[in-house]
Amino acid sequence: MRFTTREMTMVATMAAIMAVVAIIFRFYPIVFGTVPFSLLPFIAVLAGGILGARLGAWSMTVYVLMGLVGLPVFATEPYGGIVYVLKPTFGFIIGYIAAAYVSGMIIKRKADAGILTYVLAMLAGMAAIYICGLPYLYLMLNLYLGQAVAFYKILVGMAPFMIFDVLKALVAAAVARSVVKRLAYR
Repeated sequence: MRFTTREMTMVATMAAIMAVVAIIFRFYPIVFGTVPFSLLPFIAVLAGGILGARLGAWSMTVYVLMGLVGLPVFATEPYGGIVYVLKPTFGFIIGYIAAAYVSGMIIKRKADAGILTYVLAMLAGMAAIYICGLPYLYLMLNLYLGQAVAFYKILVGMAPFMIFDVLKALVAAAVARSVVKRLAYR
C-alpha cells in the first residue's frame, strides 16, 4: 500500500492530535459525577469523517502502535507499552480504528454527503467503538481478572458514556462536514 506525502502527513497529524488529546485529558481530566469525559472517541470518528476510511483507520492504527511500542500516548496508566493489551478497556482503543474506518466508509458512499449522512456515519463509528470494546471488557473482566460480571451490568455501567458519545458524534458530524467542505479534496 502506497501513500503520498500528503496522505502520510494527514495520517501523522491525526495520530498526533489523538496523542495530544489523550495526554491533555490525562493531566486535566473532566469528570461529570463519576463519568470521566474523553474526547478520544470524538477524534476517532472525526479522523474517518475528515480523512476517509483508509487514512482515518491508518491514523488510529499509528496512534495505537505508538502506544503499544511504549510511547506514553494513552490516557490512563501505564500510558503505553504492550502490557496495555491486558487492560480491560483496551478493546475500546482498538475500536478507534474501526470507528474511523466505519465513519469514513459511510460518508464515502455518498458523493455529496449531507449532514444526516455525517451524523449517521459518526453514530455508526461510535457504535463500532462499543462493538469492539464491550466484548473485550467482558472477557477481560470475567476471564483474565476473574470477576463474575454479567454483560448486562457492563451495558448499564456504560450508559452514561454512551449518552456523551452521542453528543460527541453530533458535534463531530458538524465539524467533519465543515472541514471537508472547506478542504474540498474528496
